[in-house]
Amino acid sequence: MNLNKDGFVKSSLFLISSLVRGVAMSKSAGCCKRFLHYAFDYETPKTLVIPSLGVGFVFRFTQFLVVMYVVGYVCVVQKAYQDTDTVISTVTTKVKGFAFTNTSDTEPRFWDVADYIIPPQGDHSFFVLTNMVVTPKQVQSRCPELPSPSTICVDDCNCVEGHSDPRGNGIQTGLCENYSTTARTCEVLSWCPLEIDTKLPEHALLAAAENFTVLIKNSITYPKFNFHRRNILPHVNSSYLKRCEFSRLTDPHCPIFRLKHIVSEAEEDFQDMAVKGGILGILIDWSCDLDWWAGECLPKYSFRRLDNKHPVNNVAPGYNFRFAKYYKTADGEETRTLIKAYGIRFDVIVFGTAGRFSIVPTIVNLGAALSFLSLVPVVADWFLVTCSRKRDLYSRHKTTHLTEDADSASVSMGTTYGTQ
Repeated sequence: MNLNKDGFVKSSLFLISSLVRGVAMSKSAGCCKRFLHYAFDYETPKTLVIPSLGVGFVFRFTQFLVVMYVVGYVCVVQKAYQDTDTVISTVTTKVKGFAFTNTSDTEPRFWDVADYIIPPQGDHSFFVLTNMVVTPKQVQSRCPELPSPSTICVDDCNCVEGHSDPRGNGIQTGLCENYSTTARTCEVLSWCPLEIDTKLPEHALLAAAENFTVLIKNSITYPKFNFHRRNILPHVNSSYLKRCEFSRLTDPHCPIFRLKHIVSEAEEDFQDMAVKGGILGILIDWSCDLDWWAGECLPKYSFRRLDNKHPVNNVAPGYNFRFAKYYKTADGEETRTLIKAYGIRFDVIVFGTAGRFSIVPTIVNLGAALSFLSLVPVVADWFLVTCSRKRDLYSRHKTTHLTEDADSASVSMGTTYGTQ
């Protein structure tokens, strides 16, 4: 009897434990199944035809804008189908002209190229002398400094021997000397007499420089395309260069320019600019399309003033520098003529980009541009669910969940079509 009771208990416990394990395994299988559905369920695009003129118009109009962007801007304006290269250039210049000066401050003098063309301090530029302050017959000696708040003195105690001011004209000797009947200044060791650069002629000394001409020789290359060109075109010969002069209307490809015309095209007056000088840019544009118009790859000239010409803040205007011509007297003493030169510096600036068809940028840029078409359905869907009158109905039909029960699916679809 006890054996029967023990067997019954053991059997009951075994059944209970089996049931618990079955429930646990069932729950585990359900969780695993849900995970597999979440990870591997396939979502397919659904075509929903909506008979709405408003939504259709927004969709087609957005497509039209994208196509116009691709064709009009990317292909025509930006020429994204081309590979590009930047220009490499070299420039040489040659100025010609003569002038004659006869003023009360200087002796009559004839000026040629060697006198008024100063070697430039940089590449692709040239300087034309138009005005000057001349201090002749300077020798190294002692003389009173020009009056200024830092050089005016009462006695020798106000002057420090060996002191030099970078804005002054020499090294102080420690003596206070009479500069004039009304002023005393510290004596300096310098080139005497000192330059007084405040006596600048009101009218340009070399006003005739406006009629000087310059020949600009410019050679360019686009190394990626092995393309070479000069601004002196193939049909140009020596006789043509002797008689041609640049004119935007009649002769736009002549490489010889009159200085007056260069300045006037930069909307400046040569005589006004010549008094204190300035910087003027000669811009040569070599932008070319080498697909169909390689023969039309010609330079385009433009002119612009580069230094600041402010009507109010006119401190330190123009362009000037100093240079000297040295001599020796009969007794061996060194003298010099100091010239503070005012003039116009012409900077020749060459720039440009050339393009030629290449399959790689065509595919890359066209693919990137056409990818914007994928945004068109997004715009149309946004208009559909936010701005249309039946936006609630459209929102319900945009997403459909398919059940595995075929009957339920057929009933659900039937109901959907009936509603629609």
